[in-house]
Parts: sequence; C-alpha cells; structure tokens
Amino acid sequence: MEAVAEELRQIAPAKLAVENVSKRFHTGQGITHALDEVSLQITEGEFVCLVGPSGCGKSTLLNIIAGLEEPDSGQVLSDGKPISEPGRDRMMMFQESALFPWLDVLGNVMFGLRLKPNLNDKERREVARFYLKLVGLEKSTRSNIHELSGGMKQRVALARALAPNPRVLLMDEPFAALDAMTREQLYGDIQTIWQARKKTILFVTHNVREAACLGDRVVLFSPHPGRIREEFRIDLPRPRDINSVELAGYSSAITRALKNYVSEEVAE
Repeated sequence: MEAVAEELRQIAPAKLAVENVSKRFHTGQGITHALDEVSLQITEGEFVCLVGPSGCGKSTLLNIIAGLEEPDSGQVLSDGKPISEPGRDRMMMFQESALFPWLDVLGNVMFGLRLKPNLNDKERREVARFYLKLVGLEKSTRSNIHELSGGMKQRVALARALAPNPRVLLMDEPFAALDAMTREQLYGDIQTIWQARKKTILFVTHNVREAACLGDRVVLFSPHPGRIREEFRIDLPRPRDINSVELAGYSSAITRALKNYVSEEVAE
C-alpha cells in the first residue's frame, strides 16, 4: 500500500514544487544559513506538515512559498509557475491571529474578501457568514475581537484565510499559543474543514504529535543549515484523535528520527 501511494504521489502533478531552494541571512553575528538545497513536492489537496527544531528554516521556507521572502538560489513553483510575490492563490495564517481590533468578527472576515473585487458587499457578507459557520462561529458575527478567547480568535483567522478561497493555505504554528484542550478541538475542526474543502495545506509546527495528527506526510528538517532529512507518510484514517495509540506509534518514530538528526548536527 505504501509503495502504491508513493507511486501515485509521484505521478500526480505538483501543486507546489520547491526546487533546490537555499537562503542565507546576514546578521550582526555573521551569516545564518537558513536553508540549503531544499526540494519538496506537494500535490493538490495534500496536507503536509514541516517539523523541526528552532532555526531549521521551516518558517523561512513558508515565507518563500508565500512570496514574502526571496530565495538566494532555487525556485518555488505554484501550478508550474515561479512564485515571486504574494498571490491570491496562497493565504498565510500565523501563530498570532493578527485580527483588526476595530472590526467585529464579521468585519474581519469580510476584510479578507477585499481580495475578491468581483464581489459586492452583500456577497462578501454572505461568503463571510458561510466560513464563520464552517468554523463554528455563526453566532459570534457581531462580537468584538477583545471579547473572544484565544481559540475563537484563531477560528476567525482561519475563516478569514479560507474566505478568499485560496488554492493553498500556509499555516505557521497557528495553534502553538493555545491551551491543550483548545488545540485538540481545533485539530478536529481543521481536519473536518480540510476533508470538506480539500485545500492544499502546508503546516509548520514544533509539535511532532500535532504533525502526525494532521498531516498526510510529515517532513523532518534539521538545522545548521536547514535541510530536509526524512519524510513519514501517516497512513491512518480521519478524523484522527491526537491521544490514540496508533498515532503515538507514529509520533514516537518521528521523534526518534528527529533526535538522531539533531544529535548528528551537534556532533558535527
């Protein structure tokens, strides 16, 4: 089964293709080699999680794919076209919700729909309400942002990212600042939404169990410089329970591999 799945993935056209991407940053302490010859292919509708320690270049790669950073060498292709700037086909969701405090919940989601100039105000309102219902906030449309819990704010941010109907959703540790119970609720929500909408999702996290719970594939990075070292395909049915025994087996194997790669880097 694993061999067949891998063969199908290779045949399927890449939604995103990262080709030999390298990136260095010049700082007061010298040059930081963030990414070194990173290559990765992600197919349409795939949920891929990037995992690794701080400084391994995961977020840098996400920023390059979003068009917020430029690689020093190599390129990223979206549907075969080189990415050189932000685009409506790719939406980014950050660790902080970055909502506008002067707008209510509905207004925040409608703001994201300004990227859709073909919609009038009534249509934007209808679309915003649809996505707020999708994330379970249909009764909070007129709430002020300061009235929301951390989990609710991230739901609003998710609705705002989904509303323009991007083809790729980029998520940079969106649940890291939340408590364990809220995270578990959102794990179920994001899986349900992904199964319903079939978006291509690239998700950055430090949390190995989170990655195994959410991803079709988990891609391991090691630092100094940031490189892809190994991939794990998570062959478990959805929705997945982060506390399940089956998931624990995958997360243990991923953690062992990650520790080995980090140990190798330290030894060098």
